This record gives sequence, structure tokens and C-alpha cells, in this order.
Amino acid sequence: MKPPSPKPRARLYCEEPLQASGRFALPARTAHYLLSVLRARAGEHLLLFNAHEGEWRAEISTLGKKSVEVTILEKTRPPRQVPDIWLLFAPIKAGRVDFLVEKATELGVAELYPVHTDYTNASRVGSERLHAQAVEAAEQTERFDVPPLHDFQPLEKRLADWPPDRPLIYCDESGSGVPIADALKTLTTDKLALLIGPEGGFSPKERDWLHRLPYTVPVGLGPRILRAETAAIAALACIQSARGDWSETPDFRGEEQ
Repeated sequence: MKPPSPKPRARLYCEEPLQASGRFALPARTAHYLLSVLRARAGEHLLLFNAHEGEWRAEISTLGKKSVEVTILEKTRPPRQVPDIWLLFAPIKAGRVDFLVEKATELGVAELYPVHTDYTNASRVGSERLHAQAVEAAEQTERFDVPPLHDFQPLEKRLADWPPDRPLIYCDESGSGVPIADALKTLTTDKLALLIGPEGGFSPKERDWLHRLPYTVPVGLGPRILRAETAAIAALACIQSARGDWSETPDFRGEEQ
């Protein structure tokens, strides 16, 4: 009987191609985490994953002062796709936008699109910091991919070539949208996008323009005014429950892995 493998010290995102007997040095960020935070040792096991090759067991082969080399042992799970749901969001204060990206990744958003609106205060997006937040969330929540963070663009430019077959659900705080649960019942595709405005919501001009676009679906999130990050989480939860993958069973790794 084959003895059980050691319990993995961590599950880490890896952009390197993963295949049996492959050997390579981990990126500096990952090596620093293993060396300085986990105090990893040679011979310990890890789980490495990405969207293309899925999840693989690896062994720490050699440790340097600032480097970690691993050897790929075996595949533990094939990749599993998240629902085709995009999130368009107006950047908010640094700590809160980090939280938004983290939770959107946990909730299975496929792609992230920061957009500039009339009431957006931010002039730039900390792309590297937000990508790191998405990576950590993917590592912790057993998803296989990290949602790409697209360039920060004005909302009008982002929607200029919008695919007409992808409904854009946007949270309209003015009260003119239908309840989100009712709106989701009318949609016939699972290829969706959600638009969340900034602090202060959309301007009257933007709301009028959005209402006139043929692919938009204005929705309401109840009688209370929600913070932008709360609105995003609430709306994504509704979408995942009605049109996403929440009906699927978990595929978590067992302790024996």
C-alpha cells in the first residue's frame, strides 16, 4: 500500500507550465513567502496551480537564501473554469478597492475591468497590488485561475465596443431599476457582466445614457444605500446563485493529498 503523501504546506499560483518531473525556480514573490513566512524546508510538499494545467503536487527540491526550486510530482486536479461573469467597477479608496477585488475573486468573477466614471475620484489603479490581492484570494479559495485585471479606462470608452450578446447588469441607486432577482429571471444567457459605480453612484447624465444602451439591465439592491464594495458583493452573490456555479458541488482537495 502506497504511504500517504505529506500534507502540502501551501497552495500557490504558478504561471510556469506544470508537468510531471518538471523542475524550476519559483518567482521571487512566492519564494519570499515560503522562506520568510512559512519557513519552508527542503522535502516539503506544495500544491501549485494555474488555469491551463490545473493543480499539481510539487516537492521543494532546494532552498537558497532568496530562492526556492521545486520538482513537480503528480497532478492532483484538472482545471475548473469559473462562470463567464465580468465585473466593471469604479475604483474607490485603496483599502476598500483591495477588499472588492479580493471578494470578487472569491466569488468567481472571470475578469476585472476598472472604469472611470463622472464621480470617480481615483486617477490611477494600483494594478500590481490588486493583482496580488486576486492571486492570494485564488490561492485560498481553491479556484484555478486568477481573474485578469484590465486597463483602467473611461466607462464610455470601455463600452464603445461592448459585445451586444453580453448583458450588462448595473446597479442603479436611483430606484429606477427592477429588483435584481427579477431581472436575473429574464436573462437567457450565462455570459454576464456587472457594473458598480463609485462613491456617490452614477451621475444623472450617466444613468440616462446607460438606460438607453440596448444591452444594459438596470437593477436595484433593495431600500438601503450600499457602499460600492458591498453592492458588488451583494450583486455578485445574487448572480452566482441564479446564473453562476453555486449549484455545483465543491471539489476541494482532501487531507490525504
